[in-house]
Amino acid sequence: MSKNNKLNTGSTIQRRNAISGYLFLAPWLIGFALFVAYPLIHSIVLSLNEVLLGPDGIEYTWQGFFYFDHAWNNARDNFRGALTSQVSMICYMTPVILVFSLLIALLLNGKFKMRAFFRGAFFMPVIIMSGPTISKLLTQYTVNFSDGAPLLYDFLASLPAALSTPVQYVLDNLVLIFWFCGVQILIFLAGLQQVGSDLYEAASIDGAGAWEKFWKITLPHLSPLILISAVYTVIDVANYSRGAVVTMIDKHIFNQQYIYSYASAMSWIYFLAEALVLVAVLLIFKFFGRKATRE
Repeated sequence: MSKNNKLNTGSTIQRRNAISGYLFLAPWLIGFALFVAYPLIHSIVLSLNEVLLGPDGIEYTWQGFFYFDHAWNNARDNFRGALTSQVSMICYMTPVILVFSLLIALLLNGKFKMRAFFRGAFFMPVIIMSGPTISKLLTQYTVNFSDGAPLLYDFLASLPAALSTPVQYVLDNLVLIFWFCGVQILIFLAGLQQVGSDLYEAASIDGAGAWEKFWKITLPHLSPLILISAVYTVIDVANYSRGAVVTMIDKHIFNQQYIYSYASAMSWIYFLAEALVLVAVLLIFKFFGRKATRE
């Protein structure tokens, strides 16, 4: 076979592989364009225009950033207060959910009777996650530490607000925090099962204790999964149906005065705030990753 024929054959195979790859991605690309890209673009259009529902259909009147300014500066709705409350909720709950999920995963990774049952029990909240279920749970079965441990709250009141506020928030929302741990527990369990037992045996021979094994073996192997879980947790908590911002957006989406436009503007402001939180999470993990590499 001549050199030119070999080149033509190689290019043909590459072309076929490329076509196969595009055909494989085609369902996802079509779904992304129809169900993600188009709604996003349409939401931007709604936030920048006044929407009028007339007999001839939907009419758009350009308003620029009017609805963004109205959402940010409207004292009656207090969107900024709701945004602050929601972002604080994300910042308070995310690290606690990650720590609880990791601790529970470490316990469930051990060998004991009815292990499969307990693993399913911790994942059950994800399966039955619904508005009525979580509402009933939080209104009637929420743990109240203020009555059972008043001394704890008195002690928290004596601390600076920067310390007492997050701790008190966690105590008041402990059931909700456990409710968000299901997927993260599964992710950590999958990561723990990938760590070879020979590493722990070698560490034991070298005289390493349980604490040293956790910091030198378990945590480094789980660091990529911790980042994935952190991103997932931020998005999951941000979309909590009873959150302050989500509730406000649902309330105004069919507002007759600003139908769709006002709610779309608030949604995009909330999206930017959530994106900043995700950037902060990535920077934190990048910082600690570099520090661990140097050590």
